[in-house]
Amino acid sequence: MSKVIDAAVEALGRKVSSFDGSAKFIIADEGVIMMDEAGVRAGDGEADVTMTASADVFQQILEGDLNPTMAFMSGRLAIEGSIPMAMKVGAALS
Repeated sequence: MSKVIDAAVEALGRKVSSFDGSAKFIIADEGVIMMDEAGVRAGDGEADVTMTASADVFQQILEGDLNPTMAFMSGRLAIEGSIPMAMKVGAALS
């Protein structure tokens, strides 16, 4: 597991203890994080929404320096799947 994924799992876990639905975060060149009712963990699986971005963009989102909606609108965050679930993820990260 990469240090970036480990740090992201820890940071997400501090923000979200459990999530009603499922989301997958693909951090380019690093790995995958899952977030669902069981919590946050490194790994891959089926999800309602998949969000893909660079490690830098995810770090900015997690630190509150970049709004997820703005990241999507500017093309720095790709979203596949349920847009309402993506909005729910954005709200959970705020």
